[in-house]
Order: sequence, then C-alpha cells, then structure tokens
Amino acid sequence: MSVLRCGDTTVDLPGRSTAASGVDVPGRVVPIRARDRVEALLTALAVHDAGGVPLIGDDRWDDDYWARLRGRVEAAAPVPGMGWGTFTSGSTGAPRMIVRTAASWAASFAGVERLTGLTKDDVVYLPSPLVSSVTMFSVAHARSIGATVVLPRRHAVSTSDLTEATVLHGTPYALRDVVESRATHRLRVALIGGARLDPALRRRAEAGGIQVISYYGAAELSFVAVDPDGQGLRPFDGVELRVEDGVLWVRSAYFASGYLGTADGPFRRTADGWGTVGDLVDTDAPLRLRGRSDGAILTAAATVVPEDVEAALLGIDGIADAVVFALPHERTGELVAALIETEPGRRPPTVAELRASAGSLLTGSHRPRRWFWTDRLPRTAAGKPAREQIKHAAIEGRVTRIG
Repeated sequence: MSVLRCGDTTVDLPGRSTAASGVDVPGRVVPIRARDRVEALLTALAVHDAGGVPLIGDDRWDDDYWARLRGRVEAAAPVPGMGWGTFTSGSTGAPRMIVRTAASWAASFAGVERLTGLTKDDVVYLPSPLVSSVTMFSVAHARSIGATVVLPRRHAVSTSDLTEATVLHGTPYALRDVVESRATHRLRVALIGGARLDPALRRRAEAGGIQVISYYGAAELSFVAVDPDGQGLRPFDGVELRVEDGVLWVRSAYFASGYLGTADGPFRRTADGWGTVGDLVDTDAPLRLRGRSDGAILTAAATVVPEDVEAALLGIDGIADAVVFALPHERTGELVAALIETEPGRRPPTVAELRASAGSLLTGSHRPRRWFWTDRLPRTAAGKPAREQIKHAAIEGRVTRIG
C-alpha cells in the first residue's frame, strides 16, 4: 500500500480511494484548489477513482485568477474515458488545460522503473507543486506499485524530507537546492525534467552519490527522450522520433488526448499517430533541443507562450502595447521579461503597480520578472514588434528598466 507523507501528516494511499464512494463525477473535470496539500491530493484521487478527471490548481494563485479558471473548467463538457487533467501554459483568462487517459501515463511506468529501479520500497520526493504534471504523474506511478510519496511542507526543498527520500522527481532547480543544501540524504537517483540540466550540476549531484537521469518531455507528449549518463538525449522506451524542417515529431502511447474546451494550442497530431508541440531540434545525434517554434519561453518547469502574457498585460490600465521575451538566467534557464509601451502622456507605472496588476491576471510562472519601459516599441518593416531587437536591447541595457 502506498503512503503519503507531508510534514507531520502520514496517510495511506490505497489502490482505490475509499473516499470515492460518495463522489458523483463520472466524465466530469473537477477543479481542485486547497491550501492544504494533503487535502487537495486526497480529493483529486477520490475524483479520479470515481471516474472523474481531477484538475489541481496552485494554492498560490490569485483568487480572481482561480475563479476565472474554475469557471471555464466547470463550463466544459464531460470527457468520458479521461483520467487526469493538468494545466499548461495558462496565463490569461483562457488557459490551456490538458486531459489524458490514465492508461497514457500508466503505459510509461515500466520504462521509468527500468531507468530508475523504482520499487515499492522507495520513498519518492516530489518538490514540484501539485499543479505540475511531474508531481501528479509520480503520485499515480508510486500509488500503482505501493511506493511512499513525500511532499514538501512548503514550496521549497526541505532538508528534513531528504533524510528518508530515496528517489527525487523534479526540476533542475530542486536538484540544485538538494546539492547546495549539503544536507545528509538517502537519495540514490534523481529523475530530472522541465528545463535544461547544467552538466556541472549533474557532476556535483553524482559526486554526492545521486544517479542523475535527465529527460525531455512535454505535458502533451509525456516522456520523449532521456539522458541517463550525460551523453545526450535518446528516445525513451517505446518512443519514435523524426525531424521535419527542424521540428521534432514524436509517436508513442504516452500522448495526452488534447485540450479541454479548445483545439487552440501547440499540440498537433497526424492521422497516423505522430504528434508535435513545435519543439525545434538539431538533426545531429544525440538529440539537441533549440527551443519552441512558437517562441515559447521555458522557465523553471513552465512553458510560457509570450503572446498569452502580452494579451494579459494589455488589460492593465495605461499599457498601450507590450512585448514579452526571454532573458537568460543561470538558475531558471530563462526569465520572463516584458517591455511595455505606455499610452501617450501617461507616466510609466512603477514596478509595484505592475506586479500588483499582473498578479490578478497571470500565474506566478508567467508573471514577468523583469520589466522595461519605452514610449515607442521598436517594430519591423511589417509593423510587428521587433522581438529579437528588443531582447538584445534589454540585455545590453539600451532600454529603460523599471524593475
């Protein structure tokens, strides 16, 4: 039987949740937001076991933002046959929500077990929030084999949790926190995704006795490629890859079924089972990723579509136009940055004003961390914002930074 531990709380996670008996949700997507992580997870498992589709939100989200998300979820039609839901790239009033069958995740469990040696005797530490598909996948996996799950008390790696954890599934930033804490730990393996892994961090972790297995995937595609030894990405078990015009296409049994309530998004599929989210790759072996064809920003464990953030920023009083772009950052890979153009005659807003306004419009991962101002955005000959020019001007200090 799987066990969940969070702080001083320990509860059983049986093969099927006994709480499910009174839940009437077949085929419905059920939004879940609870300040208490244990309560949120137990509710999600009960919904799943009753035939519903749990969709856990982030407890840090602004109340108005969550209310808009909840409204869209509850307005959606039932999705019979689906088992799990996750948010992805949700940054405005019309976020993308992914639904998938339970079988699509379960099909990859054996491949993960071969990579990590995961068994029922392991204690799996999941420092990413419950809103993350990384965490919910591992909860489902651990529950299927009877492994113990440990969630942190807060939104950070806890050194006290490391005294019992044997497996870590999270982002490079969680791994960095473990390494830099210098805490005594029992970790034998770390499964790391969500962003590029610094080779130096891999070496430091391995010097501390942790086998590091990095991987590339997407919420829509699940596992795509793995690097178990620092020699480069190779296809995950059961995955076929091909490259067309520099864009990576994937075929496997692990795909999500699609977006809830909309067909709009980067995920595309062909009739013969190939799918893509538009990631660009070099054709050389091993696989080398070059970013998204749609210009998406990969920051921490989130994928941020600039156009989504720009649309939200235009809802802030006084902003006439905005361009969102990525700035390189050592810890997160990329930071979300924004250059705003104010309406004629309007003073630039302060960074405090911008952060307060953005807080009700954007999730934490999608809020700009660097703000710049101009009275006139640089544009191309076609009249479009000159995104690359703006990015380089910000890096070189040629535009006014306000926060």
